[in-house]
Amino acid sequence: MEHITLLLAIVVVTALVFDFTNGFHDTANAMATTISTGALKPKTAVVMSAVLNLVGAFLSVEVAKTISKGLVNEDGIQPEVILAALVGAILWNLVTWLVGLPSSSSHALMGGLIGATVASIGVSGVNGEVVVSKVLIPAVAAPIVAGIAATLATKLTYKIGAKTSEKDTAKGYRVGQIASAGLVSLAHGTNDAQKTMGIITLALVAGGTLAPGSNPPVWVIVSAGTAIALGTALGGWRIIRTMGKGLTDLQPQQGFAAQTSAATVILASSHLGFSLSTTHSVSGAVMGAGLGRKGGVVRWSTATRMFVAWGLTLPAAGLVGAGAEYVARQGQWGVYVVAAFLAASCVGIWLVSRRQPVDHTNVNEVETGAEPDGVVTTAMAAVTPPPAGSVAAVADEDLKTTIPAPVPTDPAAPPAPAAV
Repeated sequence: MEHITLLLAIVVVTALVFDFTNGFHDTANAMATTISTGALKPKTAVVMSAVLNLVGAFLSVEVAKTISKGLVNEDGIQPEVILAALVGAILWNLVTWLVGLPSSSSHALMGGLIGATVASIGVSGVNGEVVVSKVLIPAVAAPIVAGIAATLATKLTYKIGAKTSEKDTAKGYRVGQIASAGLVSLAHGTNDAQKTMGIITLALVAGGTLAPGSNPPVWVIVSAGTAIALGTALGGWRIIRTMGKGLTDLQPQQGFAAQTSAATVILASSHLGFSLSTTHSVSGAVMGAGLGRKGGVVRWSTATRMFVAWGLTLPAAGLVGAGAEYVARQGQWGVYVVAAFLAASCVGIWLVSRRQPVDHTNVNEVETGAEPDGVVTTAMAAVTPPPAGSVAAVADEDLKTTIPAPVPTDPAAPPAPAAV
C-alpha cells in the first residue's frame, strides 16, 4: 500500500463513508420494485443486492478513470479539495435520504468535486467538455431512454401474457423480477462503486503517492466495493418506499420491465465510461413502466419534487464543497473543523430520522396523509377503460344487462295512471 499521510487517511476514510451512504441511498434503485410487488422479502432483497454490488465493483474501472483522470485537471488539485468535495456529496445524500427523495449520489459527488475545484484553482481546473459529454448529457438521456424502453417492454409483457391467467403470469414475472433486480444490483456496483475508486485514486495522485494517470490500486477496489456493499445491506428504506409506492403502483410485469430496462442502460453506460446516475435510470424506468400498463398512472407531483432534487444536486453539492474547501485550505485546523462539521451533521440527520423511522417492517405502508394521485393521474384513470376481466369491467357489464333500456312512448298516447 502507498505511503498515506494523516490528511490522505482522512480523505480516504471520508470517501469510504460517502461510498457507504451511496450504498444505502441507492438500494432502492435495485430493490424497490421487487419489494413493493412482493417478489422478495425486504431483508432478503437488500442482502442479495449487497452481495451483487460487491461483485459488480470488480467488473470494470472505466467509470473510475472518468472520475480520476477526466472530470478535473489533476495538476494543482490538493487532498483538501477531495475532502471538501466528499463533504458536499455526503451531506446531499443524507438530506435527500431523510426526506425520501431519490437523487443521484453520482451527481452529488461530481457537483462537490466541481465546486471544490473551482474554489481552489478556478474554472480552468474543470474539464467542461467531459462534464457535458459524460455527465450532463447522460443525466438527461438516461431517464428518457430507460423510460421509453420500460414503457415498450411493459406493453410487450402484457401482450405476451394476455391469454395466460393473471395468477400464473404474476408468479412467472416475480421470478423474472428477482433475476432483473440482481442484474441492476450488479450494474450498480459496476458503475457506482467505481466513483469512489476514482475519487480515492485522485486523492492519492494529489497527495503524491500515485503517479498521474494511474489506475485504482487493488486495495482501493476492494475497500470501495466492500463499503458500498455494507451500505446497501443497511437498507435505505425511506427511498425504497418512495420508489416502490410513491411514484406509481407496480405489478410484477411492470417491475420486471422497469428493472430490465434500467439494467441495460446502466451496463451499457458503464462499458462506455459514462458516469451515469443509476437513480435517474431506474426512476425513468419506473415511470415508464407505470405508463406502459393500461390504466397505469404516475403521481406527477411526487415526480416533480424528484426532478427538482435532481436539478439542485450539482449546484447544492458544489456550493457546500466550495465552502468546505475554503475552510480546509486554512491549514490543519481547517481540515479538522471540516471533518468535525461533517461528523456532527451526520449524527444530527440520523437523530432527526429516528422521529419517524422507516424500516423493513413498514416500508410498503402508505404514509398517513399521502398525496392524492393528482389531476393528470385522475384524468387518465377516468378515460382509460378497465382491463377485460377486471372487477370494474365485470361490474360494468352486469350493470348494462340488469338495467333495461327505456322503452320509447307514443307522444299521442294518454299518460299512464298514477300509482296508488
